[in-house]
Amino acid sequence: MTSRAEREGFAAFILRCRGAGISREVVAAFEATPRSAFLPGHLLNESWSEGMLPIACGEAIEGVDTQALAISSLAFEPGHRVLEIGTGTGYSAAVISRLAGRVVTLDRYRTLVDQAKLRFEQFGITNVVARQADGSNGLASEGPFDRIVVWTAFDSHPRMFLDQLSSGGLMTAPIGPAEEKQVLARLTKVGSRFDREDIGAVRLQPFIKGVAVKL
Repeated sequence: MTSRAEREGFAAFILRCRGAGISREVVAAFEATPRSAFLPGHLLNESWSEGMLPIACGEAIEGVDTQALAISSLAFEPGHRVLEIGTGTGYSAAVISRLAGRVVTLDRYRTLVDQAKLRFEQFGITNVVARQADGSNGLASEGPFDRIVVWTAFDSHPRMFLDQLSSGGLMTAPIGPAEEKQVLARLTKVGSRFDREDIGAVRLQPFIKGVAVKL
């Protein structure tokens, strides 16, 4: 960390994590992954902000607290196969790569995918595969996955993902109307259904189906 503001921001993030009961392993993965390197340069001092931050293609990266809550709730283990929908800058996939086995991350924007690949290469991250794809229905051809994390909101229960999780697998996703606050839900596959636990309130962008043609 290069600036006083960034160091102070990280210290405040650590305190918030302790208050939220975020595990030491997850905090260590965040600390080992310099967030400022995954953000536009002018946002250096806001790297550890609680709020969403603008990135390329008119998109935004989730606040770091939301990322930490979702990642902590999934209880990753080293052998886990993970599907992430919403690559963004690649930061959350980079953090998850330190906790899980193989990560496949999808985004509808080619620009974001290409930039994320460069960052993964820069940091020697070899267990993440980034692809431009429509993630609205997951990636059934490569499932089942042990964990699925989604960074865009469903307007209703995402039952179409049930068959893409292994038995006992976990998924986090925002659920709720696009113009209102949503609930960040942790979904556990139990037989042929999901058990749902609401773990926080969020306000994330809704799914846009298809891939971007120009970006």
